[in-house]
Amino acid sequence: MDDVFRALADPTRRSLLDELFKEDGQTLTALEGRLPMSRFGVMKHLKVLEEAGLVVTRRRGREKLHFLNPVPIRLVHDRWVSKYAEPWAAALSGLKHRLEDKTMEKVFEIYIKTTPERLWEAITNPEMRRKYTFGVGVISDWTKGSRYDGMAGDLKIIEGENLEVDPPRRLVQSFNATWSDDVQSEGTSRVTWEIEQVEDSCRLTVTHDQLREGANSELYGGWPMILSGLKTLLETGELLTTPGSLRYQAA
Repeated sequence: MDDVFRALADPTRRSLLDELFKEDGQTLTALEGRLPMSRFGVMKHLKVLEEAGLVVTRRRGREKLHFLNPVPIRLVHDRWVSKYAEPWAAALSGLKHRLEDKTMEKVFEIYIKTTPERLWEAITNPEMRRKYTFGVGVISDWTKGSRYDGMAGDLKIIEGENLEVDPPRRLVQSFNATWSDDVQSEGTSRVTWEIEQVEDSCRLTVTHDQLREGANSELYGGWPMILSGLKTLLETGELLTTPGSLRYQAA
């Protein structure tokens, strides 16, 4: 939390986050052109944001792309803001990222003090999953090529195929949202879970890609709350009680 607050305290770093909010996945050169400072200065500010987990980088050929990671901001909200005010609408759910192939990619990263095995269990166990995924349990035999269904009682929320299954390190799934006609019309996208042990913790990176450019933000806007709830569950045993986290509790 200290690193996040420290990073957000600087107006230039907030401006960089605003630029990534407007258009996700930008190069250093593109970001440099949007700020009245040297390339070295922009690099220093980006490094602080990366160390705070607010920016995640990905290589695309010879380019290094910078993605806004809203999960730490979601954690600030869940642990601080929501205590004193009505929960806000997830402002970061409308991130705009345009690639040349006219698809979007969203990258979310979080550190959780747990083991890879325990984290894998939380992702694949339907009862544990239900505690942080809006009340939706995901049912599957977790083998490559198998089907999975995300159920809230008798209501199907998501479905897809397990494309890669490598416990406890990597899970790649096709993703079809079924909770409304609007999201169902978006078709199939892809979600990749990557787990990497870092000393006594795990770095979990969730990449939601193959999204249509301008896709309905409901498809990816819930990830910050999901990962915040996952971290809270594994580190404290408690559950989030924000309205979004209880969406399908009745079912």
